[in-house]
Amino acid sequence: MCGIVGVVNYREDISRQHTVLKNMTNALEKRGPDEQGMFLEKHCNLGHRRLSIIDIENGKQPMKFTVDDVTYTIVYNGQLYNTKELRETLLDNGFKFKGHSDTEVLLKSYIFYGKDVCTHLNGIFAFAIWNSKKEEIFIARDHFGIKPLYYSLVNDNLIFASEVKAIFEHPMAKPMIDKTGIAELFGIGPSHTPGISPFQGIDELEPAHFIVYNKNCFKKEEYWKLQTKEHTDDLETTCENLRFLLKDSIERQLVSDVPLCCLLSGGLDSSIITAYASQYYKEKYGQKLATFSVDYVDQDKNFVKSDFQPNSDNYYIDLMAKKFDTDHHKIVLDTPELYHALEDAMVARDFPGMADVDSSYLLFFREVKKQAKVALSGECSDEIFGGYPWYFREDSLKSGTFPWSLAILERQNLLNSEIAKKIDLKSYIDEQYQNSLAKVEFLPSDSEINKLERKLIYLTSNWFMQTLLDRTDRTSMYNGFEVRVPFCDYRIVEYCWNIPWEMKAYKGREKGLLRHAMKDILPDEIINRKKSPYPKTHNPNYTKIVKEALSKIMENANAPINQLLNREYILEIIKTEGKAFSRPWFGQLMTGPQLMAYLIQVNSWLEKYQPEIVV
Repeated sequence: MCGIVGVVNYREDISRQHTVLKNMTNALEKRGPDEQGMFLEKHCNLGHRRLSIIDIENGKQPMKFTVDDVTYTIVYNGQLYNTKELRETLLDNGFKFKGHSDTEVLLKSYIFYGKDVCTHLNGIFAFAIWNSKKEEIFIARDHFGIKPLYYSLVNDNLIFASEVKAIFEHPMAKPMIDKTGIAELFGIGPSHTPGISPFQGIDELEPAHFIVYNKNCFKKEEYWKLQTKEHTDDLETTCENLRFLLKDSIERQLVSDVPLCCLLSGGLDSSIITAYASQYYKEKYGQKLATFSVDYVDQDKNFVKSDFQPNSDNYYIDLMAKKFDTDHHKIVLDTPELYHALEDAMVARDFPGMADVDSSYLLFFREVKKQAKVALSGECSDEIFGGYPWYFREDSLKSGTFPWSLAILERQNLLNSEIAKKIDLKSYIDEQYQNSLAKVEFLPSDSEINKLERKLIYLTSNWFMQTLLDRTDRTSMYNGFEVRVPFCDYRIVEYCWNIPWEMKAYKGREKGLLRHAMKDILPDEIINRKKSPYPKTHNPNYTKIVKEALSKIMENANAPINQLLNREYILEIIKTEGKAFSRPWFGQLMTGPQLMAYLIQVNSWLEKYQPEIVV
């Protein structure tokens, strides 16, 4: 796991721009604290920060390989889970290897397969490969965008990086926000439209896409998408196939040359991973699997039950740790920490995010990193198996918009009167919503409920899941820590996409099929436990802290948020502790305190990045 940067310019000799490349590369130091490397050529500069996980000695980057007088150079962020199979194919075709790093396998796979290479990869990746003879760069991102990549075409430069902060280290890249950026921040945020960033002129390379750039053209292509087809397996065959795919994905992702652990919440998804991983560790290494959970000071005392968060985690965590004999560690965070880490969480993402949920992740990973360097997480199961409440709630099913973001009028009210005249958030949201739905393919045999749920699963996987993947990558890599997501194996997603909703919601339950498939593997208490999201703090002190902090910001006439948003409405939000918003700001967890924290992050973001606002 690492951070990558690059600049390509065909009109200038940029080989002497060492300082620019160094600054860009160093901006990603937290992603790769172990090593750095740079490659400078006449028309291409590449930089790399490394978090060493596999083949510590032979995996250094940028990595070069020359064949038939053509030199290829790679910078790569990610992990391949089918390295063994790729290596065997390459060996059969005459390639030789210096080490066992997946970087070397990926580079030689590109040489062998060319631009079709991504269709042969199972993993998480963002990489760039420069062909010195053709003077052409190939840039690609994994199937679901688990690893980030942003780019900008400005003044004959193609500038790209794992994070936006590194792009801004290039003198040609300037932070600017236009109408689209404001609509993204306040209409879509903390999610984002695939391919778009709030900064004008800086785009995201969409998941499952690659770029080919040379002197003659800039071409972007999609290499993979979900294929809609009939699901012909019966219930038990489907369960059998799911168990195989899950076990295989989890075991592939346990490969590491450094300490590895699992994140355990006591929910169905993390429990599945813990069950398979603990068995694998005992059989292969004769060791206990390390597991980690997060909690908050006085959480049990302050916990408030809701439809979205029906119970706390501790009982179920203890049950799993005992059942599967893991070496379990509980990380307990305090309320002031969550507030003080809001700015770091914003910097980690380069944008305002999910407030204390982000800062909690950042602090949690900071502590886990002291004992491990890689973790497996249960994220992405809810999206593909139907685990969220909006899959079952009538108001969400018929909302006609993104079901995790229903407070559209309240979002519009946040904009100050002058900006509100120029930006209609509902129109922007509707456009993105309809554009996304237009990509969903149906079968003639799809029932009405299956069509509706197929739409929701597509939207949730391509929008909501991306937000969670962004959160996990940025907050973990900010700590030089890698998190893997076995449920996001593209083979599992492909298979689940075509399972009929009536089977997926077996016995009318969220993730009913997954529960049924795992009934002989996990304790009944875990199988029957109602879906509960990542734990947020219920401590009233947190509300008090963010309320006071936002009040101080609003008292400062020079605070940038006062130039952008509706001051009177924000004061009403503070007064009512967020109850001026009748629904959560985003998802299940971002209620009043998190909304106030989001606004604090917005102000910090405007102060730190100082974007020029062009509306």
